[in-house]
Amino acid sequence: MRRKKEKSPLPQDETLGFGYLAVYGFQHVLAFFAGGAIVIPIIVASAIGLSSAELVKLINAAMLTCGIATLLQAVGVWKIGVRLPLLQGIAFAGIGPLIAIASSNGGGATGLRTVYGAIIVSGVLTFLFAPLLGRIVKFFPPVVTGSVLAIIGLSLLPEAAKQAVGGDGSLDPSSSRNLAYALGTLAFIVISQRVFRGFLATIGVLLSLVIGTLVAWMLGDANFDQVREADAFGLVVPFQFGVPQFSLGAIISMLVVVIITCVETTGAIFAVSEIIGRETKKDDISRAMRADGLSVALGGILNSFPYTSFSENVGLVRLTRVRSRWVVATAGCFMILLGLFPKFGAILTAIPQPVLGGASLAMFAMVAVVGVELLAKVNFKDQRNSVVVAASMGIGLFVTTQPGIQAAAPGWLGFFFESGITAGAISAILLNIVFHHVGTKDHREEKGVHELERKSGLTVK
Repeated sequence: MRRKKEKSPLPQDETLGFGYLAVYGFQHVLAFFAGGAIVIPIIVASAIGLSSAELVKLINAAMLTCGIATLLQAVGVWKIGVRLPLLQGIAFAGIGPLIAIASSNGGGATGLRTVYGAIIVSGVLTFLFAPLLGRIVKFFPPVVTGSVLAIIGLSLLPEAAKQAVGGDGSLDPSSSRNLAYALGTLAFIVISQRVFRGFLATIGVLLSLVIGTLVAWMLGDANFDQVREADAFGLVVPFQFGVPQFSLGAIISMLVVVIITCVETTGAIFAVSEIIGRETKKDDISRAMRADGLSVALGGILNSFPYTSFSENVGLVRLTRVRSRWVVATAGCFMILLGLFPKFGAILTAIPQPVLGGASLAMFAMVAVVGVELLAKVNFKDQRNSVVVAASMGIGLFVTTQPGIQAAAPGWLGFFFESGITAGAISAILLNIVFHHVGTKDHREEKGVHELERKSGLTVK
């Protein structure tokens, strides 16, 4: 009797050996750090007046909860999680509202109590209404998702460039060492893709960060003093800043943030699906939104902030061609450990900013490349598609290059100008609806009349 041939696992379900999972997963953790994973807690803590000890608690909570959120999204349980190689990180779109809510409610740890109340409520509502959010998939054709991903990649490149010249607080574009570290790291990634084969090619980003850090350490530009100073163990305690407070205005502001992060996550789902070679289904969006909602609510309990799928890790999936979700799940486990053992996180924070910047240049640009691949499927003979792409990219990059324009906008419209990614994504979605979903029947009839006139030479009245 002939043995029935077993089907090969889907790319996202491929299982790898423990060693491969560990190395590939750790590479995703480094990409997570390269994308500014711990920058947001630092910015928020500085703006609302938290102490150094309170900042450490925020960082530990961020690592732990991002790891849990990643496991929910990549591994999934029941109808929660899209089960794709998506790594979750704290959303940049939330920085402004987080600071505004905390500052207007007493600042410091007191203000955070209102922030976490709003986060918990918005997370619960997102989880409950996830099926409705799943129905929006029809509003994300390639003209939208391609535009959004291109905007994300291009909008993040200035941040990578800022890292490459020293990072916030240490900007020095004239430093030849910064230039050497950044371009040297980028060059190593490029060369690894041309020279290496197999396993070595897939860990090019990891090798570039390790080698760049070692070179900087030998030249005296990197130190590991913070490793000695960090605590050996740091337990994340629920509500460690106090009992959450609930404010309607704060909840509405946080709901806007969560909706924006849902848009970013949806774009990441389409991007990863394109890389893997699978069709995105309506149920994928619903599962992802449930995971996002549950993660956000849990983050509010464990003293963290709203999440979204990190685009730099999508770029890493594209660059390395390692598409297994179990690799990202391993990265989530690493992040949970980092959240419990601050000394491990301190080692990663020793990577010099220019080295991170060089790696980020490659990964952020790769996100834009995925967007271009999606846009290649768009029919640009249809002028409407050209307008959607041109206008959304123009608005997104306008806000990215001129962030000060947020001050010129009315207060209620400030969230739109919070970041170029937010402005570009919302513009692409709204323009696509206007051009392709509002009055499309009349447009098709008008187009048919013009086509008939062209072929017959007659005027149709």
